[in-house]
Amino acid sequence: MHIHCLGLNHTTAPITLREKLDFGDEALQAALARLGCGSGLDHIAELVILSTCNRVELYAASNESAFDSLETFLSEARDFPVSELHPHLYQFMDEEAIQHLMKVAAGLDSLVVGEPQILGQVTHALELARGQGAAGPLLNRLFRAAIHAGKRARTETEISRNPASVSSLAASLCQHAHPDLKTAEVVVLGAGEMAELAVEALRKRGVEKILVVNRTLERARGLAKRWNAETATFESLQDALTRADILIASTGAPHTLIHPEMVHAAMERRLQRSLVLIDIAVPRDIDPEVVDIPHVRLYDIDNLNEHLEQSLAERAVEVPRVESILVEEQEKFVGFFNSLNMLPLITDLRQRAETIRQNELEKTFRRLPDLTEAERARIEALTQALVKKILDAPTQRLRAEAGSPRAPEYAEVARALFNLTDGQSYPASFAAD
Repeated sequence: MHIHCLGLNHTTAPITLREKLDFGDEALQAALARLGCGSGLDHIAELVILSTCNRVELYAASNESAFDSLETFLSEARDFPVSELHPHLYQFMDEEAIQHLMKVAAGLDSLVVGEPQILGQVTHALELARGQGAAGPLLNRLFRAAIHAGKRARTETEISRNPASVSSLAASLCQHAHPDLKTAEVVVLGAGEMAELAVEALRKRGVEKILVVNRTLERARGLAKRWNAETATFESLQDALTRADILIASTGAPHTLIHPEMVHAAMERRLQRSLVLIDIAVPRDIDPEVVDIPHVRLYDIDNLNEHLEQSLAERAVEVPRVESILVEEQEKFVGFFNSLNMLPLITDLRQRAETIRQNELEKTFRRLPDLTEAERARIEALTQALVKKILDAPTQRLRAEAGSPRAPEYAEVARALFNLTDGQSYPASFAAD
């Protein structure tokens, strides 16, 4: 069994592509439900999809190479041409895939190193896959190991303790964009986790006037109450644009909410007062064409790269400590993963020996019909002892090599020597884990 990872992230694909490939929960569940339903993934035993603002990654368990199938599957699921998708994708298999997922869970592969949201997103991806029956014992154990590694990174190092989330970076950008942030009117579009982090970061920077605009007023009020902000619904968005000095957009809408016509109308009533728009949503909330409107400045999530240097410097000293934790956790899981090639082999070897023993024993008993029950028992015990002693050395050696990089090679040779079929099922103890 092999572990595959096919994906793209903020380093390989621009936001214009990432937003087209983004999975909401419903789309993600629908995609996972296709596993084993004649979707071209019949040879894939397990699948988990991780979809965030900065990445879309497919993790699969399969007995054969699955990258082509996964690429086609992603293309069809998001209705995006393979030819345009392919140049932005990366592929990892087995140990590289294990290492990559642990780096992701620990925040080392994030736009903002150590950002805390990714660990929850990895956990959520596993939960959704389990809910659809797509995550089996191997990927379930892999993701649990990665989540454990991510938790260790955050509790045993300072990698996440200096504020440097995407939302806090957006708030920092506000500070640079407005000369007197304390008196600025800031509109936050959305009321989810990213929006709340933005409001918290703005308050810490002294912003006094914050308006939370959301589709439902109830959700907006919950956030506003915690941070003493005003609230409004989307029906008031045009008025909010007119009064805002800065607007931070962070909804989960599948399409743009702010269009050039709306911004034009707002700017006509602002007497050339500048407007700063910061879009940290994926898919984007703000039509990128608004950047052509005079006195309007637009930043999207990719622009935040330009403002990462200080935050990265504060966390860079912690990266080696996190990497040492990940090496420990990777070695544990890789040892377990390599052993999967041995456990079915040892089971098959014992079953083959036991079958031969019983067949030969029956032949012997037919030839010696006058044996007493006690004599039969002694002969059976003798054959059992012989088989055990013969298998003892090879099985001990196979177990000793189970965690080594050469484990697959040993397994292949042993199967050839003993003429065993390539067992692919998980050991019962593992499947129940």
